Amino acid sequence: MVKVNRSATLFLEPHGDQVQSLSWKRDGSLLATSCKVRIATVARITGVVMRNRELKLWDSRKLSSSVSSLSIVSHCLTDSSTRGVAMLPKMALDVMSCEVVRLLQLTDSCIVPISYQVPRKHSGQEFHDDLYPDTVGTTAAMTAEEWWQGGNQQVASLLSLQLHPVWTQREQLQHSALFSSLSPSPSQSVKAIQSLMGPTSKFRHIQGVVMHRDTHITNIRGLNLTTPGECDGFCANHQRVAVPLAIAGGQIAIVERSQPGRLPDTAVPTVQNSGNVADFCWDPFDPRRLAVAGEDAKIRVWKVPEGGLKGTLTEPELILQGHTEKIYSVKFHPLASGLLVSSSYDLSVRLWDLDRGEQVKLLTGHEDQVFGMAWSPDGKLLATVCKDAKVRIYDPRKSTAPVQEGAGPEGHRGARVVWVCDGKYLLVSGFDSLSERGIYLYSADSLSSGAIASIPISISPSTLIPFYDPDTGVVILSGKGENRVYIYEIVPEEPYFIECSSFTSSEPHKGFAFLRKTECNVRDVEVAVGLMLTKTTIEPVAFKVPRVKKEFFQDDVYTDTAMWWEPALTASAWLSGSNGQHKKMSLKPKDMTPVSEAPKEAPVRKYLPSSVYLEEKTDEQKKEELLSAMVAKLGNMDDPLPQESFEGVDEDEWVSEYDGDVCSEKVRNCLYSLQLWENNQL
Repeated sequence: MVKVNRSATLFLEPHGDQVQSLSWKRDGSLLATSCKVRIATVARITGVVMRNRELKLWDSRKLSSSVSSLSIVSHCLTDSSTRGVAMLPKMALDVMSCEVVRLLQLTDSCIVPISYQVPRKHSGQEFHDDLYPDTVGTTAAMTAEEWWQGGNQQVASLLSLQLHPVWTQREQLQHSALFSSLSPSPSQSVKAIQSLMGPTSKFRHIQGVVMHRDTHITNIRGLNLTTPGECDGFCANHQRVAVPLAIAGGQIAIVERSQPGRLPDTAVPTVQNSGNVADFCWDPFDPRRLAVAGEDAKIRVWKVPEGGLKGTLTEPELILQGHTEKIYSVKFHPLASGLLVSSSYDLSVRLWDLDRGEQVKLLTGHEDQVFGMAWSPDGKLLATVCKDAKVRIYDPRKSTAPVQEGAGPEGHRGARVVWVCDGKYLLVSGFDSLSERGIYLYSADSLSSGAIASIPISISPSTLIPFYDPDTGVVILSGKGENRVYIYEIVPEEPYFIECSSFTSSEPHKGFAFLRKTECNVRDVEVAVGLMLTKTTIEPVAFKVPRVKKEFFQDDVYTDTAMWWEPALTASAWLSGSNGQHKKMSLKPKDMTPVSEAPKEAPVRKYLPSSVYLEEKTDEQKKEELLSAMVAKLGNMDDPLPQESFEGVDEDEWVSEYDGDVCSEKVRNCLYSLQLWENNQL
């Protein structure tokens, strides 16, 4: 330890060996050095010579010997060899996850962050201020010249409140005068945290939970496991489920959701197509109408009878013909009733008016297989992603050619497309040139500029099928034949993708079909409900957001949702140039209060300060506590005896445990224990 003399240029005394580390005292007045020692501590353990590493504590006022030392033998194992370690400042911590230290480990090929967190019950939901005392700020206290001239100003501390990522405008106004002199403004602190940690999502800890077995449909037999990649595997609405079967004639089983449980071993109700099925989907405005695309280049429209299907349906309501080769996929229009779009191996995309039973538009411009199609939220535009590595946008009422075109994923295994962020962006899931799966984000106004953001996800042959919830901005990605479901929040600014917790099923699923928002239990903060198809079952899965105050309606999670199950206009009106939009509804039950209107509770300190636990008790206090514990163990002499409540035995036949030798023996034991404790203290 060296006392620094700042009156002149300073040269410290030569050290006996290599100086291995330096450290300034916090007030800047002293400099400590650590020098290489040639004599190492050697320990013999079972004949093996080991060099022990030691950690020693020194009192800066008495450096002749250490106050305490600790021999370090074991250590924390890491995946790679460590070449260096650096600790990040407090402002970089994820305080909402109770992170108290974050290190950066330098290895041979990468830098690995290592986080140390304190387990807390409400981690991720509350700010635990007892873990974060005021910390050193980031603004210099003085210049080098001022220090050299004898200045001793200290670096201003940041209040622990500034580490909290949520800083209200009211708090900014209350503390602006104080912070202006101590540290950067709260808004600057929040920006600093976001720049270091990145944005956080309220859906970060979303949980996928399989509902109770009573809601499952089981004993599905003969499931078709080889549906084309463009097919979602199965489809469902709020009333019934359509499941493809591996039976000749392209049969699709129709199962009522109102009758969960085990299906009979005998035949189930089906619709029978004359050829293999490529894709199928329910009409969003008519839960009884099912459109089926076949490999025979025909589209069959089926109508399930009122009350559900009881047998085998062989005659479709309508057959649409026009494609010259087998069909890839079919999609209903999101706003106009009776309007259907299809894509085929003949490289065409066709629009059909079901009310008239005929083709009304023929879109061209594709040079290879169409992997996926998606209507924009306002129903004006149609996006496609193609095997020719192109993403296209059509305005079908104005042109049969694409109005925009841009480079899509380079892989040829498959792809899907969906509109996100109020129709301002396109989200495409696909493969890169190395067959790694990823998601890509495109601006709907400039496809030619290419993807503005992308992230790799995993390597697997299955195409990721996206379900996007416009109310929350969350996209759920599932792949047929996989266990894991990936979840991201999509935001219209950098970093665009915020990863959330994933859901893993106990066995590989064959597809996911998501239901309308009214299926969500808002009292349990469910933001999405889907049906998961396995080899023999259909199981409902609820995706929930963990919240503490579930007795309140979480209005920050549930915005007014679009009633997309009601048409906004007819097919003929849309084709003539009219536009529409869905009505919206609130999901708030009448007996729930919005959480934004919940009464504000005064913060309660859940943990006592460390001084309470570290306070040394006197011998008298310890003796009193021991004696009180012994008396409590003996029991209360006034308490009634258990036998007093019994019947059929005389009073004089019972012996009280407080009478005679029993009580005397217990007292003697307690007094003897107390005497032993006092002797140990002496």
